[in-house]
Amino acid sequence: MHTFQPAFSSWLNAPAHQQWLAAEGLRLLAFAKASRLPEGFGNLDEKGCLAADAHAETMNTARMTHSFAMAHIQGLPGYAELVDHGVKALSGPLRDAEHGGWFAAAHHRDGNTGKAAYLHAFVALAASSAVVAQRPGAQALLDDAIDIIDKYFWSEEEGAMRESFSRDWDEEERYRGANSNMHATEAFLALADVTEDNRWLCRAQRIVERVIHGHAAVNDYRVVEHFDRDWQPLRDYNHDNRADGFRPYGTTPGHGFEWARLLLHLEAARVQAGMLTPGWLVTDAQKLFERNCLSGWEVDGAPGIVYTLDWDNRAVVRHRLHWTHCEASAAASALLKRTFDAQYETWYRLFWDFCDTHFIDREQGSWHHELDPQNHPSADIWAGKPDLYHAWQAVLIPRLPLAPSMATALKQLSQSAPV
Repeated sequence: MHTFQPAFSSWLNAPAHQQWLAAEGLRLLAFAKASRLPEGFGNLDEKGCLAADAHAETMNTARMTHSFAMAHIQGLPGYAELVDHGVKALSGPLRDAEHGGWFAAAHHRDGNTGKAAYLHAFVALAASSAVVAQRPGAQALLDDAIDIIDKYFWSEEEGAMRESFSRDWDEEERYRGANSNMHATEAFLALADVTEDNRWLCRAQRIVERVIHGHAAVNDYRVVEHFDRDWQPLRDYNHDNRADGFRPYGTTPGHGFEWARLLLHLEAARVQAGMLTPGWLVTDAQKLFERNCLSGWEVDGAPGIVYTLDWDNRAVVRHRLHWTHCEASAAASALLKRTFDAQYETWYRLFWDFCDTHFIDREQGSWHHELDPQNHPSADIWAGKPDLYHAWQAVLIPRLPLAPSMATALKQLSQSAPV
């Protein structure tokens, strides 16, 4: 456990809270094991079962591989083989053997042959965690992922990731997304630790400078999600498809919290590496958190954080998604460690109390992934319980330092534990 010394009593230093987080993590992991398919990992329903026609997807396979790798690194039995299964799937049926890169589904059975930055960021993250876990085939997978990112997705001119390409890489989408660049930032922090190459920290900072310090800061710290190829905001993007699971209309408070946390991880990583580190990283993180608490929490009169807002801070999609609250609690814990400010302790406890009351499903396992505006379980946007990644990280982040990245931090803790 990583300890810090605030001037007040904090749950982060409370043994019972640490034990609760660990126990909840074990419960989440046990539920997720059932997602295994021959070609990777699939989407579980609300009871933890795979549908008869379930197929392996790159997003879930990468997220599960990353999550199971962190379980193995901690010394939890039964997860090494699952990591190896994920590495083999990402190196085989989910990969495009002809043109390189990764499909969204094994052998593109979903009909989508495109190559998305969002998915490639998760492949890189999964591979980096599997390397830390010292699993066979992980280094080759990581080398492959880095090569694809360098060759196609990273734009040195833009200081950000390109969004997507056709299967043969000849056609590029005329769109830039904050979401894919956010997860690239997460992956780059892990790559910096695994490769011991600070260029990934430089790239992460360039993304943050553009998306957050550039665009969000001048929009009252509301994250602008959608851009054209020249990075001009597309404020009406998906106006007719407001509840899209990946590119919703408006601004997304959950991403504001996630970015706030990533800024603090980046700051800590650059300090640890002895790099020049701008003071605005922590300031922007605080302002992102403040803005999205103010705009997102109880904005429609009911407890919880809504999925999306319009540009006048009015709720658009009023559903409460579990990942949003995972990121809110994780951001609160990160700001608490960084600033020792008691307000973040208050928010941290509030978010976890809400999750405990509304999201954690103690009858059928895991968490409800979505609540309706009245905080009843719903499946309008996300059906079932396919996501281990967000809740698992939410119970890990409060127990880890801000740097290094999660898998590397867990390995260091396991190596320093008394015998």
